[in-house]
Formats: sequence, structure tokens, C-alpha cells
Amino acid sequence: MTASFDPAAVIAEFIDAVAPYDPQPEVPPVALLGLRTALGDQTFALSDHVIRAMCRALESYRDPEDRGECVECGGRHLDENLHCRDCGRLHGILGQVIAEHVRRVAAAGDGNAPSGPA
Repeated sequence: MTASFDPAAVIAEFIDAVAPYDPQPEVPPVALLGLRTALGDQTFALSDHVIRAMCRALESYRDPEDRGECVECGGRHLDENLHCRDCGRLHGILGQVIAEHVRRVAAAGDGNAPSGPA
């Protein structure tokens, strides 16, 4: 579980990190961002430069839990072992090895694994 944080403080830190590079700092803000959390209300005046930086940051964000789509069902719930929680398919090298083994066993027809190399 991640540690709790103050969203308003995170936004303020982002603005502070980006604002020094604004090529037109004298231009009035183009947007106001209001934020209401359990910690209180906060309003931020945002320049065009900060808005663009925020949009780029949001567009490039990838959730750490995003492990791609299941090739079987199209679901987006692959666990850390690349096991689809929706349909049960295994992905990655382990999934490929298991699937190939299952195919060999099925092809043998007697339920026993073939004696050849894996």
C-alpha cells in the first residue's frame, strides 16, 4: 500500500517545479484549478505553460498495475505473474511454457507428458 499524501501539496510542488521554465511568466493565468479534499480546499492559478506540462505529465503516466491486455479475453487485469484474473490465462514466458506443455500432453492422448525434452 502506498503512503498517504496531500494532493494539494503535490500539485503545488508540480507548479513550483514547472513555473521557473515558463517563457512568459508575466502573462495572467489561463485557468484556475480548485481542489477539495479531506484536508481542505485549495485553488491554484495555472499558466498556459503549467497546464501544458500537466497535460504532458498526465498523458505519459502509466499505472504501475498496468501489465497490458490479455490476449485471450482482452481483459486488463493481469497480476504480477501475468495471470489474467478474468479468464485465467497465463502470459509471458511461464504462460508460454505451460501452454506448450499442455499441448504436448493433449497431443500424446494418454494424459502423460511425452518423454522428449521440454
